[in-house]
Amino acid sequence: MPDRKRLTDAGIARLRPQAREYTVWDSQVAGLGVRVRPTGSRTFIYHCKTVGGLRKLSFGPAALGRVEEVRRACLAAASEAVSAAETEERPCETAPLFRDFVAGPWKTARFDRCKPSTQRNFAGILRRQLLPAFGARRLDRITRRMALRWFETYSSTAPGTANVALDLLGQIFRHARACGHVGADPVRGIARNPAKKHTRFLSREEIVRLHRVLDRHAAGSRSQAQQADIVRLLLLTGCRRGEIVRLRRDEAKGDRIELADSKTGPRTVLLNARAREIVERRMAQGTGPWVFPSVNDPSRHQHYGLRLWPAIRREAGIEDVRLHDLRHTVASQAVLNGVPLTVAARLLGHSDVRMTMRYAHVGDREIEAAAERVGRAIASMTGLLRAARSEGYDREAVRARGPVTRTR
Repeated sequence: MPDRKRLTDAGIARLRPQAREYTVWDSQVAGLGVRVRPTGSRTFIYHCKTVGGLRKLSFGPAALGRVEEVRRACLAAASEAVSAAETEERPCETAPLFRDFVAGPWKTARFDRCKPSTQRNFAGILRRQLLPAFGARRLDRITRRMALRWFETYSSTAPGTANVALDLLGQIFRHARACGHVGADPVRGIARNPAKKHTRFLSREEIVRLHRVLDRHAAGSRSQAQQADIVRLLLLTGCRRGEIVRLRRDEAKGDRIELADSKTGPRTVLLNARAREIVERRMAQGTGPWVFPSVNDPSRHQHYGLRLWPAIRREAGIEDVRLHDLRHTVASQAVLNGVPLTVAARLLGHSDVRMTMRYAHVGDREIEAAAERVGRAIASMTGLLRAARSEGYDREAVRARGPVTRTR
């Protein structure tokens, strides 16, 4: 069986020559390997399967290239080989321009069926990224290399948004393939940027500090007071930022807000007494369509977002906390206070309880306390605690003073 491992630059540098030539194959990209000769030279090679047979490529000395760059080159070569084969098998036809396909068949079949918030997101990505990059090209002339070059350039400045744009581009090409305009999807196989795991949530002490800072800003200008109320409402309800910033007056129904559109569709958010007081006070202060209107133009919502948030979190000593982490905090507090996950999922508007489990983080203190409770329960059931006491060990003394003492 051939030797396969995940090739790395450091691992390749450690490969030593042997009496006979050997090859170490990459476990990430099939066909990619490093050939080590008895002379000590190490060369990147790639075996690509084509319709005409096996095509053997060389990417030069391993000391002069990086393995990630070679992986991308291998994937591009494989994609071009597949595209060439499928082009030969597919009857000659003229594929539409990317912009015409997006504005026509894809819009009717896919875009128009999305929620308004999703349509706004997709329209922004198309306008800013996809149409400038691919709009004037025919669908069957967009290669994997073009898509990869665009994705890498965009990822250098906004890796998270680039992932969303890549997903949208893939959706467009899947529909184009279903319509018979392309034979191969140039986006398929392009790895998304790894998501940074962020499990931050506020402790009780941090929540207290945050409320104190919000109280100070609530006594400031109109804009500061409004933004303080928005942040406090996010913390009290667990709503998403857009659900509160774009909250309409006709969606506020006393002890609840009935959102016409959210990430998971229409949903109802029940308001506790403190949240209800904020909404009612804001409702009494304005007459426009928005609960939180723009200070300069009441006909528009607070479209500039929450510019005060960086100053608020700096004053509260929580510089690493995002606005979305307030939603994590609500989920965590719900779980810590005994709220079942299914109920917490409805509280946050999750369609899947597994998403709630990702949000419902707990701190080290809670984990330590839980571990102690579980340990006591198991020790009691198995008789270990009773056996320890019969041997004369005083556990309370151990806990209080540290050293173990004997009881007489």
